[in-house]
Amino acid sequence: MDRTVRLLLRPTPGQAAGLAETARLFTSAFNAVSAYGWEHREKNGVTLHHRTYLSLKAQYPTLVSDLHIQARVKATEALRSVMALAKKGRKVSQPRAEFCPPRYNVHTFKLAWETCSVRLSTTTGRMTIPFKVPDYAQKYAGGKVATADLIFRNGHWWLHVVVSIPAPEVAPVEAVLGVDIGLARPAVTSDAGFLGNRRWREVEARYFRLRRALQSKGSKSAKRHLRKLGGRQRRFRRNCDHMLSKQIIQATPLGGTVVLENLRGIRSRVRVRHGAQARRIHGWSFSQLRSFIVYKAEERGCTVAGVDPRHTSQQCSRCGHVARNNRRSRALFGCRSCGFTLHADLNGARNIAAKYLASLATREAGGLPVNEPTVGELCSHSFTHKLPALAGSG
Repeated sequence: MDRTVRLLLRPTPGQAAGLAETARLFTSAFNAVSAYGWEHREKNGVTLHHRTYLSLKAQYPTLVSDLHIQARVKATEALRSVMALAKKGRKVSQPRAEFCPPRYNVHTFKLAWETCSVRLSTTTGRMTIPFKVPDYAQKYAGGKVATADLIFRNGHWWLHVVVSIPAPEVAPVEAVLGVDIGLARPAVTSDAGFLGNRRWREVEARYFRLRRALQSKGSKSAKRHLRKLGGRQRRFRRNCDHMLSKQIIQATPLGGTVVLENLRGIRSRVRVRHGAQARRIHGWSFSQLRSFIVYKAEERGCTVAGVDPRHTSQQCSRCGHVARNNRRSRALFGCRSCGFTLHADLNGARNIAAKYLASLATREAGGLPVNEPTVGELCSHSFTHKLPALAGSG
């Protein structure tokens, strides 16, 4: 498993100046390769290397060769990304960075966990710089390092180091946890767990009101506060996603499977275009949350699967009847066929688990069509003892 550890560097003023110059030349090399690739519509890394390396090495001789190569690699990645978007009809422009973090590898840096120091290649030669390991990353200290990015943020130099650690030896189990991720309820699990904090929604609304007031003012001071507010809001969302993903993984048995809806493209599918609901959907960081769930699941030996989200909110988890008007309100599901009632998000979480179990049954049957079972049929013994007060047979 690969984990990224953020190490706070503690350079002297002279070392900090060397790091700044290295980052400046690395960024210039990145922008030069990017400009050439954009002008000639070239995204092949080997071709870009042959066309740009010698001239850039002559222009920036103090930047070591491997950092020139890594700048070209980063530019190639950026060019491929924007050209792929252009192929899909998206409006794109030349990749250009004001600060491109230099990427180090085994040839350009050496990290010593014992002495908490790192030796980096810079424009002024090799430097040995002490660093501090954050408390959360102490468990990764001593792991095998791969690559590292040099970051300058808020007046401090950081080294984001990719550390390889062994995967846990956990035997897989058949336990399946369906998770319905939403806006009003951050997450509801198929075993009746209501996770997250509903207060988060009010905090987001407060950020929106403050942002709207600053945008209407339009002064230099307001714009400066808007930039600070944007960073604060991103950090808040990231913290919420970390807490929520941790709760979801802790609710999953060791070696079990977490099943989520595949929400890719949801913003283009929704019909709501204006108002608070549209704002929440377009500001929803579900992709970030999923990535956090995936990497946290690895540490517990769990797997993460996705299912088609269609009809999960309209289908009855007891009888399988599908109807749009089964959803009586945002919070209440009531089946028009069998009369079963349940919290709507809990019903959706059970349907998510049922879809995954049905796909397993299809694969085990050799791909032959099978009737899609409901959660109540396949794993009712896992849920019946944890139903909330809203559940009932109607």
